[in-house]
Amino acid sequence: MRQRLPPAPFAVGIFARPGPVRPAFLRLAVTLPGRSRLELPAHPELTPAWRKVRAELRRVVGESTYELWLAPLEATAWDGRVLSLEVPPDIGPWISRRFNHVIQRSVRAVLGEETRVEFAPLHSQPPRSQQPPFREPPPFNPRYSFNQFIIGESNRLAHAASLAVAELPGQAYNPLFLHAPPGLGKTHLLHAIGNYVRDFGAGAVVRYTTAEAFTNHFLTALGSRSLNHFKQAYRDADILLIDDVQFLASKAKTEEEFFHTFNALYETGRQLVLTCDRLPHQLVAVEERLRERFEAGLVANISPPDFSTRVAILRKRAALDHITIQDPRVLELIAQRIASNVRALEGALIRVVAYHSLTGHQIDGEMTMRVLDGICPAERVSLSAGTIQHAVATYYQVPVDDLLSSSRRAQLAWARQVGIHLTRELTDLPLQAIGQAFGGPNHATVLHACKRVADRLITDDDVALELRDLTDGLVAQQADRSC
Repeated sequence: MRQRLPPAPFAVGIFARPGPVRPAFLRLAVTLPGRSRLELPAHPELTPAWRKVRAELRRVVGESTYELWLAPLEATAWDGRVLSLEVPPDIGPWISRRFNHVIQRSVRAVLGEETRVEFAPLHSQPPRSQQPPFREPPPFNPRYSFNQFIIGESNRLAHAASLAVAELPGQAYNPLFLHAPPGLGKTHLLHAIGNYVRDFGAGAVVRYTTAEAFTNHFLTALGSRSLNHFKQAYRDADILLIDDVQFLASKAKTEEEFFHTFNALYETGRQLVLTCDRLPHQLVAVEERLRERFEAGLVANISPPDFSTRVAILRKRAALDHITIQDPRVLELIAQRIASNVRALEGALIRVVAYHSLTGHQIDGEMTMRVLDGICPAERVSLSAGTIQHAVATYYQVPVDDLLSSSRRAQLAWARQVGIHLTRELTDLPLQAIGQAFGGPNHATVLHACKRVADRLITDDDVALELRDLTDGLVAQQADRSC
């Protein structure tokens, strides 16, 4: 991995020390050109503290007001009592009058009640048309790491490829194209790559954006005549992570710029990772030359997780949120009901826990079913007689041919009756068709088999357990196939 400092306009934090070595907490810092770099050796913790102040301001005044008026604020010095903020001279007086109380309160909430805020005009500010339209990119979500990603057969290739790219950017798979429907972990893997490179990448510059944000940045750069700053922001990255590239479709000028950005990075050995909800050849509204470049590297698919992976995802989420669930059926019931989307799966768990917190009801199978019925009503499961026969034969360890024979051996007779009972419960077949599927018994024999199983269900707990195991397995199998 080559180690270099990126150009000053987009890689110099206002609290960074001059010199070739960048502290870990400043690797992704972004600032406007012309801003001074002030040393604050007595208070190196101001950088994360200022982020907290900005987050508090964003919460108090709202996203739109913050972006319009308060985002240009920059902290320049703090002596333990006074925090100096730079403001653009054209709007500085108005900000200090209109938002002074809000800013003071937010700063004191983070830095302490004794802290005082002073406003100073921004010096050496370039003309507005020359300012780059970029501010500090959002940090990577710390919960989206490789350690927190649950690996299953549906995502094993995508996970392994993403980890290889994070360890050897530009050398393993370039570009890496992650394909999956929404809610299956594409963005998680992008953030995991970013977090890994930030922590272990020896100062490599990693930039994450979405296709929509790339388009907005490009249009703003065109309007403000700052295309050079725009190009530096993306083309000087060692690793560029682009989410949801399908939204580049039908945007001719943006596609053209992205094409040249892609080439500039690829030809100099830098890493590109892209995600999309469809395969490259399905992006019919995207230029063919871009589709060809997307297909030139590794295309890794992520499919909906199977039942066991869904349960593992729920266990991991419960552990992360410090949720204690005594009844093991709870996670299995959620995994059976929510089969195709990890985001919806975790949302169902949150709903169950919230219901418990608000009502005081114990988290058990009955309460879970009640909550799930409210957010995702169960559909009647329709299985084939053959699927049920194979499941019953496997469970009771008998050949399918013997199950369908006329043998009256006790083990076979009971397995056959269970199979007939489940077929009547889980399919829409008429009695005569059920009889034919099990070797020809008439409808009276089918009714007798169902009655015998029902009678034993009432008196024999072992039979109830057998039927529950078989039913749960069939329902989960059908859910996996429906994904």
